[in-house]
Amino acid sequence: MAIDGSILIIVFALFLGTLALGVPITVSAGIAALSAWFMIPGFPASPGFVFRNMVAVLDSTPFLAIPLFILSGNLMAKGGISGRLFDLFSYFVGNKTGGLPAAVIVTTFFYGSFTGSAPATVAAVGAMTIPLLVSLGYNKVFVTAMVVVPSGLAIILPPSVPMIVFGMSSGTSIGDLFIAGILPGILVAAVMVIYVVLYFKIRGGEDKEKLNENFNKLRSKGFFKVFKDSILALLCPFIILGGIYSGIVTPTEAANISVVYALILSVLVYRTISLKELPEIFKDSASTTAKVFVIISTATVLGRVLTLMQAPQQISAALMGMFYSDVATFIVILLFLITFGLFMEPLAVIIITTPIFFPIVTGMGINPVHFGVLMIFCSAIGFVTPPVGMSLFVATSITKIPLLSIAKQTVQFLVLLAIVMVVIILVPEISLILLR
Repeated sequence: MAIDGSILIIVFALFLGTLALGVPITVSAGIAALSAWFMIPGFPASPGFVFRNMVAVLDSTPFLAIPLFILSGNLMAKGGISGRLFDLFSYFVGNKTGGLPAAVIVTTFFYGSFTGSAPATVAAVGAMTIPLLVSLGYNKVFVTAMVVVPSGLAIILPPSVPMIVFGMSSGTSIGDLFIAGILPGILVAAVMVIYVVLYFKIRGGEDKEKLNENFNKLRSKGFFKVFKDSILALLCPFIILGGIYSGIVTPTEAANISVVYALILSVLVYRTISLKELPEIFKDSASTTAKVFVIISTATVLGRVLTLMQAPQQISAALMGMFYSDVATFIVILLFLITFGLFMEPLAVIIITTPIFFPIVTGMGINPVHFGVLMIFCSAIGFVTPPVGMSLFVATSITKIPLLSIAKQTVQFLVLLAIVMVVIILVPEISLILLR
């Protein structure tokens, strides 16, 4: 059904305008979806259509992986896995210049890949490492920003809920997306580690006496004990990815395995979670899942309404009319995704924009898996930028540092991310080589 472009603009204006007023994204998406029905006689997206599709969209087996990975992440969080990982990395570099900050970044990426949640990663890793680093002489605002940024980008690494959602929205293999996120995630972590090491080599800001004292205390535990306490946690992503990549299990089945593995580690091996605590963990996981599914259902319906309004075709025609180069069009699309991420949850960005931009970029010959990695990269930046950045709010609650103070310190890391993103755009093999 061909729709006048002015009506499409009104729908977008309603959606973004209500978001700007602080209306929850689920309500904003619902209002925007229903507005088309009010304005266009005979338009099929009636209230009945909206509510039916909100339910129908969740009737999909791959979506079962989302609550399972959320539960697995919560079990890992409550089980104190982050502390064990940090001790292992610190054991080798804890007395080096920039060593502990580097260990924090690596821990954040590993832990973020377990949980698939940026805010949860900030809460678990930040609450443990920020007070420690401050006590060792590091600047509190800097180290807080240093935890916040990699926590948002950790969702590039599998198992990633946004990757599952993109795969479902675009028809792209979720297993391929998981594999494709590995090298970009490692590249981001490596660049940030190099930066913090050079930062402290040039600017100082470390208390070497306290660092050596902390390092010797850790070394006194002995390598075997530190390694034994952390190796089982380190194996988790390899078990999940190995099962998927070898074809033994699907991503949904891998999510089941991750829950069982997390339970065994936290309850039986490490004994950091008692049986009495499990009901509360299940309750928290169910609450988080409900919020995620409501966002998914309402955002998906809005995406379908926009498709019925032929938004992809109209936006594609507008972009092609403005830019005569596929490269320029692609860059503008990525800038749109980053901009949307400033105001919306990453899941909502992915669900709403995939039906619009996916046909355009695949029509240019861009690999859908490569685009999926870049889309998640762009939308994840919203985790660490105002006004919606949830990781910033969590960091503020932990450290009591004003949000804008943390946001200013994240700028230097965001510049690094921009450089890495350009490299990934120019060298698609970074995403695709493991799939060859």
